[in-house]
Amino acid sequence: MFNGNTNQLSYTCNPSLMRDFHCAAISSMLDDQQIGLTELYQRKARAFPSRVFSMLATVLKMGDTGGSFTLLRPNGFASSAMWHRISHGAKDEQSYLAATHAAEESVTYVESMLDYVDPTLIPDLRANETSRAYKKPAPAENPLNAWIYRTHLKASAAIPETGLLDGKTVAIKDTVSVAGVPMTCGTQPFHLCKEAPYPIPSIDAPVVSRILEAGAMITGTSTCENYCMSAMSCTAATGPVDNPWLEGFSAGGSSSGSAALVAINSIKRWREARGLPVKDLGQGADLAVGGDQGGSIRVPAAYCGIYGLKPTHGLVPYIGIASLLPMLDHAGPMASSVRDTALLLAAIAGYDGFDPRMTPETPLRHNVPQYYGLPDGEIDSRIAAGTWTPKAAATGLRIGILKEGIEIPGMDAQVADVVRQAALRFAKLGASVEEVSIPLHAAAPHIFTAAMRAYMADTFLFQAAPTSLSFPFPGGAAPETSQAWYETMNEYNPVVVAALLSGVALRDRTRYPESVRSKAIRHVHELRAAYDQALGRFDALVTPATPTVGTPHAPRDMGTTEKIGFLLGNTVSTMAFNVSGHPALAMPVGWGSVETGDGRLPVAMQVVGKRWDEQTVFLAAAAWEVGGMGLDEEEQ
Repeated sequence: MFNGNTNQLSYTCNPSLMRDFHCAAISSMLDDQQIGLTELYQRKARAFPSRVFSMLATVLKMGDTGGSFTLLRPNGFASSAMWHRISHGAKDEQSYLAATHAAEESVTYVESMLDYVDPTLIPDLRANETSRAYKKPAPAENPLNAWIYRTHLKASAAIPETGLLDGKTVAIKDTVSVAGVPMTCGTQPFHLCKEAPYPIPSIDAPVVSRILEAGAMITGTSTCENYCMSAMSCTAATGPVDNPWLEGFSAGGSSSGSAALVAINSIKRWREARGLPVKDLGQGADLAVGGDQGGSIRVPAAYCGIYGLKPTHGLVPYIGIASLLPMLDHAGPMASSVRDTALLLAAIAGYDGFDPRMTPETPLRHNVPQYYGLPDGEIDSRIAAGTWTPKAAATGLRIGILKEGIEIPGMDAQVADVVRQAALRFAKLGASVEEVSIPLHAAAPHIFTAAMRAYMADTFLFQAAPTSLSFPFPGGAAPETSQAWYETMNEYNPVVVAALLSGVALRDRTRYPESVRSKAIRHVHELRAAYDQALGRFDALVTPATPTVGTPHAPRDMGTTEKIGFLLGNTVSTMAFNVSGHPALAMPVGWGSVETGDGRLPVAMQVVGKRWDEQTVFLAAAAWEVGGMGLDEEEQ
């Protein structure tokens, strides 16, 4: 990442940072020679100096190098040994201290190297694309506060074999790397980067390059919640994101802006079709990319009345996207119809060669299913057979209503009723529908916390790299936390502080040995197996996507304990499938009354499928809509 002082691709770098290769790369690219980024990387070779071998030998022998950096001193080493309950003699201390110094020398050497970014992740800014200019939208252009930056980024020509997204506009969640456009992750200036208010990525995340290759225009980056640690839309540094159906109410989070922007166009069409006045909500987007670690695609999709899919874990590459923890990370499509959701998934899915989240089951790019085509093909065959009707469209499908998914703490009775009636509609459409019990589902929040919470803060606050080979964010180091940071986070998003402090507590090995987390991860496998077993009987499981409809924004002076619960409590229906990895789609199926006033907001059903079987999830959703669209039953 590099420091930029304009909204174009020209940058001024602090001379002390010029060894940072990202500054050097952009600076060189724009000079008179116009060297391409890939060529520049190939020319910037750095030999491994022979001196390092003699230096390491000296360290092992003497325990010191005479270098300018600070090595661990004997008193610090002794403290470390005591922490591990180890006692040793002076001779052993010298030997182990020398070995530690040797390791420190290696780390220091690597720190001094020019950074490396794989050339395949660097966009060719001259040959293949239109301008990378960006701008901050004026308040009048951004009434929902859903945009962070506006762009008009489009490949000069889509790849002929794809072109899936020709003519579509796409918003990208502001956790996803778009080269040349600042990334805020919803938080305050200098929280992500020491050298600049916000880091400016030097790479395009694979989902971004694939969207451009498919012919879409990226029209901006969308607001997300502070550090993506909120399922409500009131924590971003830029202010709350309003629900486009009802001002002052939550759009859900953390992909709040993505959901609101997609909903804008659907709401305009919905109101125009009924002859209702259309409020100026600003410019929306046809499609959006969201991220989901506990429900952050599905919750805002539910609140805003659109479609949001958390795909199978490892189906969509997560490289170049801010992580909470690799086991939880999912990127996925958000759209205003089942087909457009499937279309965007087809464009962004498939193996990328970098992401350790991917498995041998992840399809290669040329083997990615035509998710939009498979439901269409099935629909065509059912139309030809005369069964794509309100009485037979779901014939052959087996739907399970997850008992523990409805009987959860905090479930609003009206939401439970709307979703139960929506599930029973499958039977009217010809499907078999039964209630199914998976008792372990009720324990999923505990398994999630025990398996994940200890290390989440290290990942999203301090950019800790995964232990498996990945491609971490290139660029500067994240700053340390401070009292000023705490005061800001305590006001805006205390969930972040809670994750930091609870992580420290859960890493106390005197109280919670690593075997506890290992056991929790084994229970993740047990949870996955429980869903797999149920999905052996059923084609899809259904639950409410959220326990409530959208609620009013939390007041800034809400108490800390109350606010933490408010910001996370609506993920009880969604988080289980982040740890299990099953695909889960939120889709609108009706309306519910809000807590205050006379307004009504969408209710969503979550459709969960077998891992790697998004096609059946889409087919079930499309079949359900033959009986009528979810938001067409009542007028707002």
